[in-house]
Formats: sequence, C-alpha cells, structure tokens
Amino acid sequence: MSFTYSKDEKLKSKKLIETLFSEGKSVSKYPLRLVYHQVDFDNNVDLKISVSVSKKHFKKAVDRNYFKRVLRECYRLNKNLLNSNLEKKYCFMFLYQTKERLSFEEINQKTIQLFEKFQATIHKDNKNDEN
Repeated sequence: MSFTYSKDEKLKSKKLIETLFSEGKSVSKYPLRLVYHQVDFDNNVDLKISVSVSKKHFKKAVDRNYFKRVLRECYRLNKNLLNSNLEKKYCFMFLYQTKERLSFEEINQKTIQLFEKFQATIHKDNKNDEN
C-alpha cells in the first residue's frame, strides 16, 4: 500500500461535489465528518476525496489551511482503512467541524475511528442490499 495522495485522488469536480452534498450519506466521529456517495469515475482510482474546514469556526485562512493540511495527512496515512474492502467507487468530503484546536495525534486517532465506522456502515449497507 502506497501512502500517497495523488492528483487523481483529489475531488475537484463541482458537479461531483454538488451530487455529494445533495445525494450523499455521512458518518461522523466528533469533530470529523465524512460525507460519501457512490459514483463511477472514468479513471482508475477507487476513491476521490476533498477536505474542508469551516470559515465559521476558523476566520483566518492560515488556520483553515493548517487543519486542511492535517486532514489530508491523516487521510494519506490511513487511506488503507478506506481502500481495504471497497468494492465500489466513492467520492468523499472530509470535514473538520469544531472550534477546538485538536493536536495532530488526536485528529489522526479520530480519523482512524471515523474510517472504521465508515467501513462498518458500508458493510452493513451491502448486506442490506443483498437481502
């Protein structure tokens, strides 16, 4: 498993982002939220992800950019948890939703818990689809 965050994995399409928020589902592990939607991509990646930090919580762009960097790094280090059992292609929006300034270690731990919760949700949804 490579620990990269390539250009192909970045969610940039406005159309996909609109679809993600209008039709997507979400899982949360305070203070993180993962909005996801199953889609078909043209290229050979299994998932695309984008990160967001609320301007409401962090007024200064410096602070928002710092937490976006931390979220991208947490994704990069733990994306094997997302990729491990995916049978379909997904797009994700990874959100930081608090005013609290958590450390990298705390955010990384919450990311792992969030990705595990997502896997459990997907596994449960797949079982319901089979029945």
